Parts: sequence; C-alpha cells; structure tokens
Amino acid sequence: MWSDVACPWCYVGKRRFERALATFDGQVVVEFHSFELAPDTPVDFAGSEVDFLMGHKGMPRERVEQMLAQMTGLAAEEGLAFDYEALQHTKTLKAHELLHYAKTVGKQSELKERLLKAYFEQGVHVGRIDNLVALAQEVGLDQAGAQDALESGKFAGAVAADIAQARALGINGVPFFVFDGRVGVSGAQSADVFTDALERVAQRTYDDD
Repeated sequence: MWSDVACPWCYVGKRRFERALATFDGQVVVEFHSFELAPDTPVDFAGSEVDFLMGHKGMPRERVEQMLAQMTGLAAEEGLAFDYEALQHTKTLKAHELLHYAKTVGKQSELKERLLKAYFEQGVHVGRIDNLVALAQEVGLDQAGAQDALESGKFAGAVAADIAQARALGINGVPFFVFDGRVGVSGAQSADVFTDALERVAQRTYDDD
C-alpha cells in the first residue's frame, strides 16, 4: 500500500481494506510504501489545515471548510474521529523514515496505525523527532533505535526508493494498492473491491501452481 501519513483517504482506505482482510480466507502480508503528497511542506507549517489547503490547492476558505466537513463525516462512517481543528500539518518525511525502521523489526503495521491516529485524531505533530520517538515507543519500538533512525537519516534513501517505484508504476495519487505485483487498486475503494482483488490474485496463484 502506497500512502502518506497526512492523507485522509489513506486512513479511510486502510479501514476499508482491513474490512476486506477480515473476511478473506487466506494469508495476506501487508507492506506500506512511502509517498509524500506535499514534499515542499515545512516541518513547522504556520497555519491551520484550512490555511494549508487554501494555499496548496488554491481553493477559497468556504470550499475548503466544506470539503473538510465532508471528509470528517465520511471518516466517521469508518469509525474514525478526524479533528481538523487540532491537526498540525507538517512534512511527513521523518514519519516515513520511522516506518521503514519499524519494518526492520516487524512493527510497521502497528506504527502506521499509530501515526495516522496521532495525526488525524489527536493533533500530534508528527514531523518532530521527539514526538515520533514517543509514538514509536508506544507500539513497542526501541527508543534508542528509533532516535538513531531519525537523527541519522539512514532510511531517507528507502523513502526515496519507494517514491521512485511509485513513479515507475505510474502512481501519482494515494492510497494505491498493489496485490502480488499483479493487480492494482487506486483510491479508497469499498471493501468489496478489495475483496475482489484479493480473490482474483489468490485464484491466479492457485492456477499457476
């Protein structure tokens, strides 16, 4: 799954995909890949989410506020409590680096969920290293290991490789799901769409065997 921590549709899509997984009769390994929707965003953006989207998308304030209200309602249908007033917009590069570190110790899925919840529901600034390390500890990651991963930038190349791979695959928006390198699903589709993709890939694998 290619996604960004600052992508509301990625959180919604993750929930819908998880519903499909819950009903799928088979084993699935999920890997999260990095994608930065707004790489030019400063770590400490001075303004609200409304301010950011007005500048980033060139939309009037009233339209942005309406769009966020609609997104909040849609997220609520998936059991998510978005809080755009508390949300602190930031550059997500360090969060992606931490996700790559988490993958090396088998904690990527747990950290991905924690980062999304922190960003969209709890108003946590996920661009700052101290906050990221604290979140890492909450899901069982080693404090020193997380701190080193972020301060050294050793996983920045892995983030860049994910983004380059996305471009090579023609991915220009997220979430984007690739099933076994065979089937691609773009966007936060319904659980039924994801179930169909899983079953198609499983059937092809069975046929190949």
